[in-house]
Amino acid sequence: MNIFLTLDYELFSGANPGSVENTIIKPTEKLLDIGDKYGAKFVFFVDSGYLVKLSKYIDKYPQAKSDYEKVVEQLKMLDEKGHDIQLHVHPHWEDCTYDGAWHMDTSRFRIHHFSKEEIADILSRYKKALTDIVGDKVFAYRAGGWCLQPFDKLKDALKKEGITLDSTAYEDGYNSSATHYFDFRGMPSKTLYSFEDDPVKEDEKGFFTQVPISTYDVNPWFFWKFAYYKKFGKNEHKTYGDGIGAGGTSNSSMLRMLTRPTKSLVSMDGLRASLLIKALDANSKKDKDGNLVVIGHPKAVTPFSLDALDKFLAYAKQNDHKVLTFNKYIKNI
Repeated sequence: MNIFLTLDYELFSGANPGSVENTIIKPTEKLLDIGDKYGAKFVFFVDSGYLVKLSKYIDKYPQAKSDYEKVVEQLKMLDEKGHDIQLHVHPHWEDCTYDGAWHMDTSRFRIHHFSKEEIADILSRYKKALTDIVGDKVFAYRAGGWCLQPFDKLKDALKKEGITLDSTAYEDGYNSSATHYFDFRGMPSKTLYSFEDDPVKEDEKGFFTQVPISTYDVNPWFFWKFAYYKKFGKNEHKTYGDGIGAGGTSNSSMLRMLTRPTKSLVSMDGLRASLLIKALDANSKKDKDGNLVVIGHPKAVTPFSLDALDKFLAYAKQNDHKVLTFNKYIKNI
């Protein structure tokens, strides 16, 4: 089975986005230490809107300049070491301001709050922020907050920017809240397929390739345990990231997770990392030649999750699973 270790490289979206050092730089270094141990490369979906907005303040605020330089330096290093740098878009940065500290505005959290013309401009500027750093290697996309639909507002702009692969959708995914909307229910039960007008409807002649984030069936007890550790967990369950998230999970989605079996994202974040080996085995039984796309966030790394990732990669290597980047994978299909 092909394994993709994908990471949304970003700050938090809440009132306190966290420090660059603790939320991005240090946890990424810790993840690299684990990856290097097994020769594993990561796919970093970079929230480049943050870089675009931060760059506007580097001449006025020394901290902004320092933060910008740290992130750019790390991204260059990641690229040089063979990790993927791909596009992740959180358009709320268009409305955020900085005066030595960030003032977050998530009233336009979904990219669909913008017109098609504005979306085209956002995608163009945000992709350029990455290509200016790593060159013309950016061809994959992940929507901020999984807000990919309705796709017709994004389709033309993504094509224009040479984005051919998406890794946003996941089986049975659904959310409808004040900030989020997506509905991936009914998508093909495949680990790779082509699409054109709708990311959850296969089209063999479609321009885009969907490599969905993988899921694993879990019972409600896991999410009760998850909530307990989040509130009362010891240091091993404390995230390195020091910011606050914006939330966004609807009450109906939360109730569903706590009361009946659901599909959970296969994730290297926090307590979810404890399920990685089980998720690999379960998905491999369904399609041994398929893909396991693991999602994660440097900001959500914990000592517990790092240990679980270490054990997972040891297990994957022992059982001859391949850890790939999208760049390497696409060249071979």
